[in-house]
Amino acid sequence: MLTRRDLAGLVASALAVPAARAGDAPGTQHGVHDMSSMPASWTGKEQIAFLIYPEFTALDMVGPHYMFTSLMGATTHLVAKDRNPVISDAGLSFNPSMTFENCPADLDIICVPGGSLGTLAAMQDEATIRFLRDRGSRARFVTSVCTGSLILGAAGLLTGYRATSHWATRPLLPIFGAIPTEGRVVRDRNRITGGGVTAGIDFGLQLVGQLRDREYAEGVQLLAEYAPEPPYDAGTPKRAPSEVTKMMSDMFVDFNKQAEAVGRAAYAKYRDG
Repeated sequence: MLTRRDLAGLVASALAVPAARAGDAPGTQHGVHDMSSMPASWTGKEQIAFLIYPEFTALDMVGPHYMFTSLMGATTHLVAKDRNPVISDAGLSFNPSMTFENCPADLDIICVPGGSLGTLAAMQDEATIRFLRDRGSRARFVTSVCTGSLILGAAGLLTGYRATSHWATRPLLPIFGAIPTEGRVVRDRNRITGGGVTAGIDFGLQLVGQLRDREYAEGVQLLAEYAPEPPYDAGTPKRAPSEVTKMMSDMFVDFNKQAEAVGRAAYAKYRDG
């Protein structure tokens, strides 16, 4: 049975199939699924790591993970403190493929998903912050989705960079010396931060396009049938009904107070060395 990775390879190969030549019989194709017909630039060797930690939000990770595992030749790791299953905030279980100790030292992409209470715990975990500082200091792209930017901030990796977060926590970014910026995906040099949850899909697809090219990314998008048509138009505070925005904002009041206290303490520890 074909895996999705196999299908991604076939899509990439199909995109590179030359047109039928004059004199060919109807339906004749040349080079179908011949991987040698692909542009050399469509195959890379990127090392990609997703940090996973207890009570992270699964879709923050799974969205860009889908996109990055469609990169031909890339290797994608789920990295945690140890090899024990990691349970997301919704109860989904993920098996790490690597630990902090054996994760590649030099990464092309490191990505940090967000969460709520689990994110606060990760910001205070010395081993997690130490790992991020080390790998983030050399990674080609340092990235996050949703409140994962708070963890990057706690590690000192957003100081002086424009960044975003979940809309409710974006105002906390100055705690870490970051410049809060509106946008579903915000990029400043090699820092790429996504907004809340589903923004990870867009961020992942954008980076696929950069690491390969537009045609390759369009093939990945088509394979995913990523053509969102949400049943409601309430995906941002500006577009949601005011009463809905207020209801959701009120839910974040206590969390933001905790995140501010934790964030200030974590960043002070980084800043003071």
